Amino acid sequence: MAKSGDGRRRPTLEMVAERAGVGRGTVSRVINGSAQVSPRTREAVHNAIAELGYSPNQAARTLVTRRTDTVALVVSEPRDLLFTDPFFADIIRGVSSVLHERDLQLMLTTARTDAEHKRIGDYLGGSHVDGALLVSMHRDDPLPTRLAEAGVPVVHGGRPHSPTEPTPYLVDIDNVGGARLATRHLVDSGRHRVATITGPMDMNAGLERLRGYQEILVEAGLGVDERLVVQGDFTAESGAEAMERLLDAGGEPDAVFAASDLMALGALRVLRQREIRVPEEVAVVGFDDSIMAQHSEPSLTTIHQPTVRMGQEMARLLVDVAIPGGAEAETVVLDTHLVMRGSG
Repeated sequence: MAKSGDGRRRPTLEMVAERAGVGRGTVSRVINGSAQVSPRTREAVHNAIAELGYSPNQAARTLVTRRTDTVALVVSEPRDLLFTDPFFADIIRGVSSVLHERDLQLMLTTARTDAEHKRIGDYLGGSHVDGALLVSMHRDDPLPTRLAEAGVPVVHGGRPHSPTEPTPYLVDIDNVGGARLATRHLVDSGRHRVATITGPMDMNAGLERLRGYQEILVEAGLGVDERLVVQGDFTAESGAEAMERLLDAGGEPDAVFAASDLMALGALRVLRQREIRVPEEVAVVGFDDSIMAQHSEPSLTTIHQPTVRMGQEMARLLVDVAIPGGAEAETVVLDTHLVMRGSG
């Protein structure tokens, strides 16, 4: 006989049915959300569940409904970056807020190596989750194709690098527009040697932010000096290394647009070490509007991207559209805006 942790008999479906004065099948229909139950009967069953402290067997429920009530969030980055980049914390906050409202569980995982992608792909394709949210995809990521072949509903956070990847459901940031805002601000403030520290070139966000930067320089008649373009990987360390290269390459930048706040903070650290005044000698603009941007020295002028809302929209799109199959495709693109602070 099944017993609870304190030795008492664990409530069963039959006990709930007896307390509510209905059949076992009616209780199952109420638990599984069937509409073929009257409001009065549904209330009686819920009251009996509460009085008895009954908890449905999730494994059995999954067999009946083919639903796990679990959503996976896969961050295609090393695990350390998940805990150091505020972007991911905001995405998780947004996703969690929507799933909590829907009484759904979140499974969070990272995958960057081939072995990790295979393990996660096999697991997600094995009916362990109702759908997946994919963030920070790189060009070589096999996961989108793998999940599409397995029939797993997927929403992308950010457009994948490859145009051949299956992306019917997508939430993205206006990366080109944000980069244009940042670069236009620097040009309009009288800067003529505007450098950029790009994101990874195997990610669409990195490519689009570089494109926005290039477009404004061409439109302003300044042209693009390749000595003023250095690649980073969205980390503070790569921002510092890129700033060192920019200062040593002979391009003499008077402004820097960094494609992430973390890279901008790394650049500020190098400028401070070399006793170069910000923004008097070199202005710096980032991209994210993370909490750290407010507390840097000087505080960081940056592009605000609505990351929490991005997570919310991803979860909404997955739960309300992709999983039930309510539409063949849907794309949401979120606007950015410039936040003026002390660095430029």
